[in-house]
Amino acid sequence: MGTNGSTMLEPLRQGLPPLDPAAVSDAASCALPARYEAVREARRFTRRTLDQWDMGDRFDDVCLVVSELVTNALRHGLPASTVCATGQEPPVRLHLMRWTERLVCAVRDPSHDSPVARETDDFSAESGRGLFLVDSFSDSWGWHPLAGALSGKVVWALFRLPRPGSRPHGE
Repeated sequence: MGTNGSTMLEPLRQGLPPLDPAAVSDAASCALPARYEAVREARRFTRRTLDQWDMGDRFDDVCLVVSELVTNALRHGLPASTVCATGQEPPVRLHLMRWTERLVCAVRDPSHDSPVARETDDFSAESGRGLFLVDSFSDSWGWHPLAGALSGKVVWALFRLPRPGSRPHGE
């Protein structure tokens, strides 16, 4: 289920401080089918991956963001008639990438539409608060259209990690 997420690194370099590609500690990705049960699959994948990377303490915030990004991709990034045929590449893909001081969650979907246009300022609405939550729980987020062999877009969220050997404030 997991594969190398290096194909997603190029769009994530735009607008972020420079990264040494060799500094990527870990990368994993999973394909998600076009059904809402995929959100649960994405959470399980995130739990397993963060546990493998000894980052289980970040699970709650990262999982919330992953859930919102995957839900948005399934709800807004797919044509209404999308059906995952056997042998066909699933339309949504989750990527997790870790550097020494940052973790990036990225979700790719086939839509070229901006995720921002769908959000609402009505906080009493049943839906439309996903990117507000992503913005609140991650350190930054953004999106980029894909080009070349990959079509659609990637929406990503960045989490800053403590520098190795540093202690949290108050210790």
